[in-house]
Amino acid sequence: MKIATQDTVGRDELEDFLADKRKYVLMTTRSDGRPQMSPVTGALDDQGRLLISTYPTRAKVKNLLRTADCAVMAMSDDFDGPWVQLYGTADVLDGEQGVEALVDYYRAAAGEHEDWDEYRNAMRARGKVCVMVTLTDWGPVATGGIPPEFADA
Repeated sequence: MKIATQDTVGRDELEDFLADKRKYVLMTTRSDGRPQMSPVTGALDDQGRLLISTYPTRAKVKNLLRTADCAVMAMSDDFDGPWVQLYGTADVLDGEQGVEALVDYYRAAAGEHEDWDEYRNAMRARGKVCVMVTLTDWGPVATGGIPPEFADA
């Protein structure tokens, strides 16, 4: 029997938890006020911000340009593993600023590229943008399962 957990963590513990997490669900706000959710991949940069690579025509980008507040659920590779809900403000970085942010994204997610000029040119050719989420708050690191108060029942 798996017992659910909720561990309140400070900023350093949060960043340690997020260091190897790449699977996120990004929640933005549609123009009619309803939530819009997107499964995305991302990485935590060395300044504690989430970096997400995407395209400028995606709904999430249009929503963030209108309303920068967002929420992100960072999940473990194992669906049944720990997760955390994050809150923040997003900046959509395009042009050369976006290309350099995408370099930071790649470094955070995968390390050094064998040819940074090739990578930069590919990002320019594809018109990619980088969503940079500055975290302002977060919930506990949680796991699913039976609530502790029912574990002995």
